[in-house]
Amino acid sequence: MVTSQGTASVSFPFPSVWGIHSSIAGRTIIWGTLSIHSIIDNRVVGTVNFRGRPIPINGFWNENTKQIAFDSPYATFSGTLSIIDDQQSRIRHFILQGRFLMKPPSLQAGESGSWIATTDIALNQFPVSPNAYTGQLPPVGAFLTSNFLHQHQNFWGRTI
Repeated sequence: MVTSQGTASVSFPFPSVWGIHSSIAGRTIIWGTLSIHSIIDNRVVGTVNFRGRPIPINGFWNENTKQIAFDSPYATFSGTLSIIDDQQSRIRHFILQGRFLMKPPSLQAGESGSWIATTDIALNQFPVSPNAYTGQLPPVGAFLTSNFLHQHQNFWGRTI
């Protein structure tokens, strides 16, 4: 699947909401949601919501390398997209994962860690992606963030 907006072609859905998990030294520091509102000419605009208040993010997407980088007022994130098609359950998993660096005014400024964000769509809605891994299981973090995202959406009774 390729989504087009402006002059950019993007291999993941937007606007979209992702479950996100981050950790420092293997310890969970926070769960939340990542919203990608738009990607126009490789510029990413959205929000990240860890404590009930959406925080704006701005960054860049590189379709050729499947890499994303974005900043919030408190951290800088970079990562890579993987797409895994689960033929049995008819779900396409989109997985962004990478590293982050906390920055002032965060109390954890200078600390770094890893993050993973996931979203999924019904596989029958779009043709199989040529860059998808078919038959491969997503990392455990994909299931955890997906569960968090769906529980969060169901708790509020709506999609955010």
